[in-house]
Amino acid sequence: MNRYVTAERALRAAAPHELLDAVRRVLVEQYGALSVDLLMADYGLTVLQPVSVLPHTAEPVSAHNSVAGRAFGAQEPVVEPVCDGRVRVHLPVSVRGDRLGVLSVTLSHKSGVRELLGELSDIAEVLGHEVVVAERDTDIYLQARRKDRLTLAAEMQWQLLPGRSCSRAEYDLAAQLEPAYAIFGDNFDWSATADHLMLYVTNGMGEGIEASLLTNLAINALRNARRAGLAIDDQAALADQAVYAHYRGRCYLSVLMFDFDLATGRAKVVDAGSPQMLRLRGGTVEHVTFEAQLPLGMFEETDYVAQEFRVEPGDRLVFVSDGVYAVADPKGEVYGDVALVRAIQATRLLPAAEVPRAILRELTGHRGRSVPDDDALVVCLDWHGI
Repeated sequence: MNRYVTAERALRAAAPHELLDAVRRVLVEQYGALSVDLLMADYGLTVLQPVSVLPHTAEPVSAHNSVAGRAFGAQEPVVEPVCDGRVRVHLPVSVRGDRLGVLSVTLSHKSGVRELLGELSDIAEVLGHEVVVAERDTDIYLQARRKDRLTLAAEMQWQLLPGRSCSRAEYDLAAQLEPAYAIFGDNFDWSATADHLMLYVTNGMGEGIEASLLTNLAINALRNARRAGLAIDDQAALADQAVYAHYRGRCYLSVLMFDFDLATGRAKVVDAGSPQMLRLRGGTVEHVTFEAQLPLGMFEETDYVAQEFRVEPGDRLVFVSDGVYAVADPKGEVYGDVALVRAIQATRLLPAAEVPRAILRELTGHRGRSVPDDDALVVCLDWHGI
């Protein structure tokens, strides 16, 4: 345990850009590691990119078809035998369910490795927390996440997001956007307290910088109202006023808003536009509709009314933007509810964190081309209750 404490202290004392050097030094000195690499999941969740100091780079590995990718997907340590009796241990680097990447540690021999997995996993967890804090002061870890250059609009959108997944005893929550490196206006946001989870699923209007600016204005207006302690319908009303005051109805934003009571599963819902929700309950998928209200900023001083909704333990909720359900294949056939139901059934055994990218991969097959014409957003919420 003293070795773990040494590693923890070294990470907390390290400069933001030196976290990998710090953990590498401790693992070499305290555990006899031969090599240590930190791989960050890219924005598209397709590869794991080694952290290195630019302009130096190293080859990425697949997030799907590699040993490190197996550790990332399963969120469990994986021990990989290598030559001369050595082993490489791949450890998930995550923060409260948000999957950041993998720490790969090569050790000189396999004896005793199983007994070390708990300690090494704890070190990887501490590293994840320090990376999140360090990203306020350095770009190294953000740069490592990109296998391609982000558009400016995409840069703005990713910086606006709370994370890509999170876990608590009451729920598991995950989301993914496409095209990851060129998204426009689709967005998601969430915030939790001891008693409540608030979730917003946003379908932006327009393209490029204009779409990103509109979404940034609306999301920050919603956050401002939420942080003032306002109810969800009043949050919608104040965000509506902010968007209308700036655009005067020329641009507006669709959003589906939830305020879940964690103790009871009861939720208040404001449906202001096009995002849709499907529910998997007891093996059956159904489309859940709410009373449609006007998008934010379409007209001046719109009044919003919250509806009642209840989620039960074991429910899976899947939220999608129109870039998912309205996508057409090369023959013009729309993806629609039937295909969505099939995709949700096909992914029912996957953890919530894996569902968005799995559905988006199937959507790519339907679309018949890798680059979509519109943003596509999938959010998955598994409700466990308490």
